[in-house]
Amino acid sequence: MALFNVSPVETTPFDGQKPGTSGLRKKVKVFKQPNYLENFVQSTFNALTPQKVRGATLVVSGDGRYFSKDAIQIIIKMAAGNGVRRVWVGQNGLLSTPAVSAVIRERVGVDGSRATGAFILTASHNPGGPNEDFGIKYNMENGGPAPEGITDQIYENTKTIKEYLTADLPDVDITAIGVTSFSGHDGQF
Repeated sequence: MALFNVSPVETTPFDGQKPGTSGLRKKVKVFKQPNYLENFVQSTFNALTPQKVRGATLVVSGDGRYFSKDAIQIIIKMAAGNGVRRVWVGQNGLLSTPAVSAVIRERVGVDGSRATGAFILTASHNPGGPNEDFGIKYNMENGGPAPEGITDQIYENTKTIKEYLTADLPDVDITAIGVTSFSGHDGQF
């Protein structure tokens, strides 16, 4: 199996990436701008302690709205780039917010791993579709939303971000139930 490589990608900040307790919500066309989602995800990784990222297990799923499948692939590659060891994704990328919370709190992997957090892709009751809303939020290891101290740090990071990390992985088949593994310079992903 070939090793995947991690690369830094230069970027510049976007105005207004301030998350609330419900995360960051914008129109899909805003999230689809080059580096927009990536900046927010990297700013989130940078706001977390290294123990919550390097070697960690994360959950990535959402309500299935437009752009979710693309966003999941981006987040998987960035998770690998930031040293995350495992990403648990619901089949077809689908898990409700309460289901993600339960997975974080209750699921134990075959190797004893537990999730340290989750990226949840939802804009809740807001309309979905190519011209409608998309959202992303981060839930912590207790299954609940990131506290204000973390969301404030995410926002501060979005204002100064200069690069994000990503891995040159192929897209993962999120329609299939199973395990997909890759080898990186820091070990298995």
